[in-house]
Order: sequence, then structure tokens, then C-alpha cells
Amino acid sequence: MIPNQCSGSRLTSGIALVIYVILVRVALYLIAAPNYGYFRDELYYLACGEHPGWGYVDQPPLIGWTAWLLQHTIGTSLYALRLLPLLAHIGTIVLSAVLARDLGGKRWAMFLSSLSVLVAPVALSMTHLFTMNAFDFLLWTLLAWILVRLIRSGNERLWLGAGAVAGVGLLNKYAIAFYAAGLFAGVLATPLRRSLARPWFWGGAVLAAIIALPNFLWQWRREFPFLELMANIRHHGRDVVLDPLSFLGQQAFMIGFIPTLLVVLGVWFLFSSKARSYAVLAWGFLGMLGLMILLKGKTYYVAAVYPMMFACGAVAFEKLMELKNARWLRTAYGLLAVVVGALIAPVIFPILPIESYILFTQRLGIEQPRMEHQPEGRLPQIYADMFGWEERVRLVAGYYHSLSPEEQKRTAIGAPNYGQAGAIDFFGPKYGLPKAICAHQSYWYWGPRRYSGESIILVNEGDPQKYENVCQSLTLVARPNHPYARPDENRPIYHCRGLKVNLQELWPKLRHFD
Repeated sequence: MIPNQCSGSRLTSGIALVIYVILVRVALYLIAAPNYGYFRDELYYLACGEHPGWGYVDQPPLIGWTAWLLQHTIGTSLYALRLLPLLAHIGTIVLSAVLARDLGGKRWAMFLSSLSVLVAPVALSMTHLFTMNAFDFLLWTLLAWILVRLIRSGNERLWLGAGAVAGVGLLNKYAIAFYAAGLFAGVLATPLRRSLARPWFWGGAVLAAIIALPNFLWQWRREFPFLELMANIRHHGRDVVLDPLSFLGQQAFMIGFIPTLLVVLGVWFLFSSKARSYAVLAWGFLGMLGLMILLKGKTYYVAAVYPMMFACGAVAFEKLMELKNARWLRTAYGLLAVVVGALIAPVIFPILPIESYILFTQRLGIEQPRMEHQPEGRLPQIYADMFGWEERVRLVAGYYHSLSPEEQKRTAIGAPNYGQAGAIDFFGPKYGLPKAICAHQSYWYWGPRRYSGESIILVNEGDPQKYENVCQSLTLVARPNHPYARPDENRPIYHCRGLKVNLQELWPKLRHFD
């Protein structure tokens, strides 16, 4: 039952205000869900869904299981694929508001918290696409709420719930381990350390470990390919590395600048005498932020802690405005957050037609932050990675079906990376193509299938010279030229006949995790 202070008239109660925020998010989904196209990683996760297991090279298994579930229930249209991220965002909006209420906030705290979760550009972007990031928001906020309930009630059994959420979080994305490390530091630094002498805390830790154990064993039996992947990424310098000040600046951009005030107020509030018992949340946030700066992680790795901090800051802001008798500032602050969020939203959320987006960013001078050192054309990476996939598959199919039926049976379709392979696997059946073979990431474990290398169509091959000495003949098939795709995804397509080394024997040497 929600306390009276969160209510009022039905149309202006805390619940009503949160519902309005949710309705806006649903409207954005209905408008934007099918825009631009399938994202590179979405195609890969759908391929993982066809190979469900306890792990993959570059992520835990939950996203693959979820893809499998979609494939066997509501399907994989863009609306269907992006429905679960939408629901995760809605769940995060609700949990953030409930967290604000449980920390002593009234209806405005609930509203400002939920509004910040809606307008934060990083939240909109990551809950638009079918990736693990969308579910991190929900799981991390749920973990924070369970801890607040535990502190309020003194019910130590809730450590089991926290452990279960942490375990599921590890099956979703490994980054929750850094968040948990910050929370554990908070346990040691606050009265919660008394839980260390009781069985429920350790029961929760064991439960988390049991849930995550099958994925650990999957990695261990394969000599931890995820660690190999991370080492290769660092070695090749793929990711953009920022100095601490630039990293913090990107954090402000990611959450839309205005909600930064709530984050700062949230930290102050949690360490103040009024809310010191909940300081474990501040430790979780500062620990995650500090570790990512120290380890030079991508800026968005911190994103899932912000709904928790929005809730804490919204409570502090509401109380401060009441104390200063400046309630009008709550409305002004909310309007400013909406205006700034609306200006940034098209940069990271595909709500505009693509040419309108290009014109919009040129006139405002706002760009997406670069996360990786990848070639860019007219669009930033995250948008460019939504274009050109089906067009390339169509080119491959046109050539494939020009071959004799006998040669088609012998012809493999080889892709250099999981994006191209995922596109072949997803769009290929529509055009009568076989599944792709690829030695990149988890595709390497799925092998060369039945092919010996007698005939291979090489998709997106940038350097044909490396095949000239290993193929009896090399034929140019097509030159893709999608205007919005990444330049490195518009490389030519070749047909290699008569690979001089048996592909089955060569396969172990082809693996590349990067």
C-alpha cells in the first residue's frame, strides 16, 4: 500500500505521475521501435538464440536464452525484439519511483526519479535495443530496492533475494560484479556489516554463486575465452579510452546533464545523517564509477546505477525544495530535464527520419560519444550498425542462386565478423541461403558446418590478396555501397573456388576473439 503522502487527487498522485511517464515511454516505443533497422549485436544475439547454452565468448547466456524464447513465442520482428527492452525500461521507471518512496520521498520525488529514468539519453538508447544492457537497468535497480527494504525492515532473509538477483545479473552481464564490489564495500563501511556474522548474507552469496556457476564452468572448460577477448581488445586498442575528467563529462552527457544534479544530491543525501543507514547505495555507485575510471572501461558501463541515484537525489531535492519553500523549482527542474532530454534524444534514440537526424545534429552540433575506434561515414557507429544488412544478404543471394544446384550445395557463405554472419543467418532463410560460417566470437565454436572449402562466398572481404594464393580462383561478386552503413561494412564480396587447404583442418587456426 502506497503511503498517503504519495497520493492526493487521483490525477496528481505519485502513482498517476509515474503512469504518465510510462505512457510517454510506450508512445516512444510505438514510434521508434521499427526505425532504421536491426542493430549488429541484435543479429548476433538472435544467432546465439539458435545455439542456447551456458555461455558465449563475449557474454553470459541470458541474452541467448531470451532470444530463443522470442524465436519460439512472439517472433523476432523489430517490435517483438524490442518489446522486452521496453518492459525492462518500464520496470526500471517503476522501481526507481518505488525506491524514492521507500527512501522517504513523496509524489514529486517519485515523479522526478521516474522522469529522469525516462529522459536520460543512455537509458533511452540502451532500452531501445535488444541487448544485455537493457536488463542491467532493471536488475541493478531491483538489487538496490531489495537492499533498501532489507535495511528498513531488518529482514535478513532478503539477502537471499539480493543473492538471487545478483546471480541472474551475472548470467546477464559480468559488469554487475563491479557494482556488487562497490556494494560489498558499503556493507563493510556501514552497520550492514553486522550481517556478515549471520547466515542469511552468506546464504545470498552462495545462492548467487550457484546461479552463476554453470556459466563459470562453461568459461573454465574453454580456458576463459571472455578473458582472451578482453585482452585482445585492450591489445588492439579498439575502445576509446578517456581521462578521468573526460569520463565524468561523458557521464553527464549520457544522463542528459540536468539529472546530474540528482546524482550529486543523491550522494550527499546518502551520506547525510538523515539517510546514512542507506549509504551502501552510495558506495555501490561510487565503487562502480571509480572502478570504471581506474580500469578505463567504456563510459556506458556505469549507466545502470543511475536509476538508483536518481531516486536518492529526487528525495533530497524534494526535501530541499520544501525546506526552502521553493516548490515551484520542482516544476521548473522537471521541465528543464524534459527540454534538454528532448534535444539530446534524437542523437541516441532513432525517433527522426535518418536525413532529418543528420540535419538535426549538424545544426545543433551534437554528436554521439565515440565508444570504439571504428570507421565512420555519415552516421555514428550505433546508427550505422543498423543499416545495410539485408541489402548485402540480397546481393549474396542473387549470386548464390546464379550457381548451379550442385555448386550451391557445396558453397559456404563465409563472414569475417559476427555482424555479417548474423545478418546472413537472420535474413538468409528469406532468400534461400544456408547458414553462415564465421570464425569470430562464438561463431567459431559453431564450426565450419559441413563445408570443406571447395566453394566459399566471402562476404565483406577487404583484402582479397590473402586469398589469391589459397584459392584456385577468386571472383568478384559485388561491391556493396549502402550510403548509411559503416565504410568497413561496404567491402566487396568474392567467390573463392578450390580452397587449397581443407576448411575442417584449417578451422582451429582461424579463431579470432576481438
